Amino acid sequence: MELIREYFPKLTEKQMQQFTQLEELYTDWNSKINVISRKDIDNLYERHILHSLAIAKFIKFRTGSKIVDLGTGGGFPGIPLAILFPNVQFTLIDGTGKKITVVNAVAEAIGLDNAVGIQARAEELKMRFDFVVTRAVATLDKLRPWTQRLVHQKDVHPIPNGLIALKGGRINAEIAALGKGTYVETYPLSDYFKQDFFEEKYLVYVQA
Repeated sequence: MELIREYFPKLTEKQMQQFTQLEELYTDWNSKINVISRKDIDNLYERHILHSLAIAKFIKFRTGSKIVDLGTGGGFPGIPLAILFPNVQFTLIDGTGKKITVVNAVAEAIGLDNAVGIQARAEELKMRFDFVVTRAVATLDKLRPWTQRLVHQKDVHPIPNGLIALKGGRINAEIAALGKGTYVETYPLSDYFKQDFFEEKYLVYVQA
């Protein structure tokens, strides 16, 4: 929890309590349903929660905006972001029902009323959002058409609506596969966080 407070020192008491509760909840759920790698559960705050919050270093979502977390797994990055932005509505989707069970149980346990998990595939959603966020879901060339269908055209942020993806490893080939004319910005997470884990990890923004 101190790791989160180091980079986000203005958390309210409620937010700090919610972040603190995540460790016990995910440890318990992970013993029943494997939503986090066994070797990573001991590094929950660094490798999952703080990693998810890198998106908040790139953009401050405005009150009333709507965000979809595509392929949320156990709730990342959606749940940490929903804690940080309580006045923003988050829809967390995944095709695996067991993972959505965990998402909704965790959200309910910490009193997170601005996040809802839905078992669905991207192509099944009828709703529209300001941004699509993802973490290690698919290559950018697959994510972009899903994003274009899911975001609406009215921009309410300084950054135009689009995709915000947390990626690792070599991303140049993925970006090149998007083709000319695609507007892309890339940010090393090591610019945000000093831990070794964030070396060679990136945030990629793709305008819809």
